[in-house]
Amino acid sequence: MPAFTLPDLAAFAWFASAWIGYSIVIEKTAKGRGGLNALMNAYRDEWMERLLARDVRMVDAQVTAALQNGTAFFASTSLIAVGGTLTLLRSTDEILTVVALLPFGTASSRELWELKMLGLAIIFVYAFFKFAWSYRLFNYFAIMVGAAPPPAEKDSAAAQAFAHRASRLCADAGRHFNRGQRAFFFALGYLGWFLGPIPLALTTTGILIVMWRRQFLSETRRAFAAVDRDDLAPPAAKTRPLRPSPSKRR
Repeated sequence: MPAFTLPDLAAFAWFASAWIGYSIVIEKTAKGRGGLNALMNAYRDEWMERLLARDVRMVDAQVTAALQNGTAFFASTSLIAVGGTLTLLRSTDEILTVVALLPFGTASSRELWELKMLGLAIIFVYAFFKFAWSYRLFNYFAIMVGAAPPPAEKDSAAAQAFAHRASRLCADAGRHFNRGQRAFFFALGYLGWFLGPIPLALTTTGILIVMWRRQFLSETRRAFAAVDRDDLAPPAAKTRPLRPSPSKRR
């Protein structure tokens, strides 16, 4: 059994704790309810409310199909990534020679390298299961869109319950899709481990910063925030300091 060094174990512990901790914050805490993922759930509710009032629901069907197609793309990409990772196991000796020549490359045994490759494959398998389940949930959601009550019943208790049920199903599908994408992002961080424990710690930290910024500090997130009216005004309409007229400057 290949033995990991203490720096390897510390770097991998940071990788796992960053992934798990970020997921908990995004999905289980009050801070996460202010992120982009959670804010979109309110628009799912609004979507279903407006769907009930529409006679023609072709736009809703097209949006649902787009959600399904995007999820199917990532699910198939996950399988390709799994196959590519397993294929690299056949070229371990050649890859180790190349990595040892890199500036940050570290010598590694064949067994340890293959174990790291299997870990990467497991991440992509996890992503596939999340994307596949998300795709299945979007299929269920598409059926519910087709079974939505007619506009004449949009104010009934049954129609309102249907709208909230459908929005919760759509939100659950989106949550599993986000988990699959999160696995892809952290898989990029995991690649640093092939160069050594320090690159793994650095790439994991970089991925964590990027994902956190996109959820809470990005321009997209600020578009949902309550901002000053002066910031919303066009540039020409914003308040500027008045310059004295030429006659007053004399």
